[in-house]
Amino acid sequence: MSLSASSLSTNIIVTVFVALLVLLLPHFDRKICADLGVNLMHHMYGRSKEGRLLRLRQLILYLIFLLYMLANAYLVFFSRSASEAYLVHTALLADLKNSVRIDSGILGVLATIYTQGLSEGFSQIHVEKPEDIAQVYMNIMLYVPMGYLLPYVFNWMRARVRIRPALTCFIVSFATENLQLIFKRGFYDLDDLLSNTLGGIIGQFLFITFAYVVTHPDWRKSLHDYRVWRFKARRGIFFPFARKIGIARTTLIVSDPALINQFYIDYLGFRPIRQLVDRNSGNQKCLLQIGSFQLEILCSPSRVSDDQYLTLSVKNIEKIRKHLVRKGCTVSDYRLDPYTGMRVLRMDGPENVHISFLEI
Repeated sequence: MSLSASSLSTNIIVTVFVALLVLLLPHFDRKICADLGVNLMHHMYGRSKEGRLLRLRQLILYLIFLLYMLANAYLVFFSRSASEAYLVHTALLADLKNSVRIDSGILGVLATIYTQGLSEGFSQIHVEKPEDIAQVYMNIMLYVPMGYLLPYVFNWMRARVRIRPALTCFIVSFATENLQLIFKRGFYDLDDLLSNTLGGIIGQFLFITFAYVVTHPDWRKSLHDYRVWRFKARRGIFFPFARKIGIARTTLIVSDPALINQFYIDYLGFRPIRQLVDRNSGNQKCLLQIGSFQLEILCSPSRVSDDQYLTLSVKNIEKIRKHLVRKGCTVSDYRLDPYTGMRVLRMDGPENVHISFLEI
């Protein structure tokens, strides 16, 4: 993307913007959230109007990300006029290589530095096209905020912070280069794709090493606990398969088989998969499913006595709460999960069944 704004002043402006974003956003976010009583991980401290404060904070983050994307789009598309021909540049790093001339090669420079000092070694390096170097620098810096903001703003990016932000930056850059080719605004340049992706990786690294550290004061303890667990867990039989194991099914007990259809299928919306009857006792077993989650229900009149708990994870707990209220369900006020600090809603079912919705 050959930016018409790739002057020294533009490079300085972009660099200052990226520096301020990286350095100031976590500190301001931490201070403001502490004043408002909102946790940085989108949890709540229990004050009133927490939901409104959470939405306001998230809206501000969305606005910052939107402003960055608009500025990026301006520099990439609208700061230049369309060319008459399709421009394609596929020689990887050719411009960067031609912009610098080294008299005796990199090994010669290293040898000179070792024998004669830094000044003599760097005197063999001559910058012939500084504008090409500035262009590469600009393409890297343009995507540092994207790699930084994606995990900061979006939960699903933080869930796979070492992969998703950089991969998204690559996809966005690839789409940008193709749009530039289609609309004849700049070059279709493989160097830009490489530089943009590198910028996304740098931004992702800055989020992990700086923003997360600033916004999580207890990160040292968390890291220490994780390392201790990982060292001990290597001897566990499940450790090699930890990323491939998930809870697929839970079991509840009912005394009245009619409740399966009335409450779990008709009221909650579970889909019946299979029903079995024990030949010896005559008790029924039923397998239900919703999404990828399965629920096994055992019909045993003599075994239902204690409280039973079913916890479901949800991504938009506020939307779930409004939907339950519209359907006439009696739901509790928001509570805080004691283990994660996330919001929890609870509704009661028949025969001592307590259903909780846990925000993730």
